[in-house]
Amino acid sequence: MKTSPFRVIFNRPSTAMEKYLLTIILAYIVIVALKNPLFFSLETLFDMLRSGSGVMILAVGVLLVLISGGIDVSFTAIAVVSGYTSVQLMMALGIDNVLFAFMVSIAVGCLLGAVNALLISRFKLPTLIVTLGTASAYHGLMATVLGTKSYPTGAMPQSMVEFGSANLVVINSETGRYGLTVFLPIVIFVLGLTWFILYRTMLGRQIFAVGSNEESASRLGINITRTKLFVYSYSGALSGLMGIIYFSELKYVNPVSLVGSELMIIAAVVIGGAKLTGGEGTILGTILGIVVVQLFQSTLVFLGLGSSWNDLFFGAVLLMSLGVMYYRQRIQDRKSLVFATS
Repeated sequence: MKTSPFRVIFNRPSTAMEKYLLTIILAYIVIVALKNPLFFSLETLFDMLRSGSGVMILAVGVLLVLISGGIDVSFTAIAVVSGYTSVQLMMALGIDNVLFAFMVSIAVGCLLGAVNALLISRFKLPTLIVTLGTASAYHGLMATVLGTKSYPTGAMPQSMVEFGSANLVVINSETGRYGLTVFLPIVIFVLGLTWFILYRTMLGRQIFAVGSNEESASRLGINITRTKLFVYSYSGALSGLMGIIYFSELKYVNPVSLVGSELMIIAAVVIGGAKLTGGEGTILGTILGIVVVQLFQSTLVFLGLGSSWNDLFFGAVLLMSLGVMYYRQRIQDRKSLVFATS
């Protein structure tokens, strides 16, 4: 019997949503390639990997929060505040070292994520309400204490500029010089670590259990507060990681540029099969959801379309995905004799 490639790589069969997204991605790639053969190039692939690396890291954090039954809209604010705090501290101390930048930014992000978790657990408030408030509070605190001054390439720490320009492999061609970003190993490490936590540890099972039914998880002896503290701290740490990658990629420190993209990232994770009600979500689905976003953002130029078409295509895929997901859920509920009460 032929073995599915999904089963070989992920030790499980693919979900219906993963197959659906993969079909959309392959169909879209064929259409773009037929319209413009220049699409099939290493340069396009490398550009997408560079621009999608930071978004992928944020999406992984969002995935954990959604699986745990919550929703977090403060992660972009945490990324900006963490990265900007790190840059300001480097300048104040005269330390121009990108490892120091990562350590400080991840620590600040982890701390801000822990504050989210403690507020959610302490006051029993909806996660959306808490993170809406903390997103504004974190950004306001940064603006009050550190300011919102932007730093162009020449004024920002040079170690970050060099890190953002570094490549694993450089290729010289007739169209120019391009390379494979050093961000890629970081993304692979984050994906592997998150996969291990979710599917190879007791903590991962507890995250799924809390997201499926918090009351039942509590009766089983799972510490809800500790589980949420890990989920939001981990998401905050990934946001801090993204903050340095984002500023390094842009080669421009702007403390307001990233905020506003959180809904697109959440939507991409939901497209990948993560349930807004918690308890479900996969790493592969999240990867495919982000690939869809990156394809629409990076390849419309090959079709001769403007950037405004990106919202139309992405919105259509989002609606179709949610339609398919909840239609299949209704069919499954009917087979299981489960009916909504309202």
